Amino acid sequence: MTQPNILELAKQGDTEAIASLMNRHLHPKAMTAKVAFKDGCLEVMLESAEVPNQQILVAFVRKGLRALGAASVEIVKVYGQQRDSEFPAWSQEFDLAIAEAELEAVDNEQSSSNPQTLTICINLSGDTARGLTNQDFEIIANQISTDILSSCTDVFIQKVSISNGSSMITKER
Repeated sequence: MTQPNILELAKQGDTEAIASLMNRHLHPKAMTAKVAFKDGCLEVMLESAEVPNQQILVAFVRKGLRALGAASVEIVKVYGQQRDSEFPAWSQEFDLAIAEAELEAVDNEQSSSNPQTLTICINLSGDTARGLTNQDFEIIANQISTDILSSCTDVFIQKVSISNGSSMITKER
């Protein structure tokens, strides 16, 4: 199948096409998705060597199916299973018809009630005989921190401390 055909088939609810699109993203992570329609709902079985992360993968499936806009898909059941296991380790069902605003409110409530902290500690040392000062270390540490945190979203600075050539920045989501 060519790219446009897979996308069109997936939008029409073709389970093989939906699985193919999911597997493009999952295979590099050593995961596979199997997709089927059963009892009026789309079932997605996610398998990997370890038990798949429920929160991340349910969000992945929900976001992908919303973007796809498959009209025939309303109820979705997602299962996470360790390869060679007889039964799924977890399952979660959701309704794709829930308004986006309601979904965002639930996501915001979950992330605000469950903050995640990221701490970056950068220790730099150098030879003062070569003219490096604590201010030089501070500038370098701040640039490295900025580069690292540029890939993070929805974070705010909780604490910044710099002393003796060591920069500690804590951000919380």
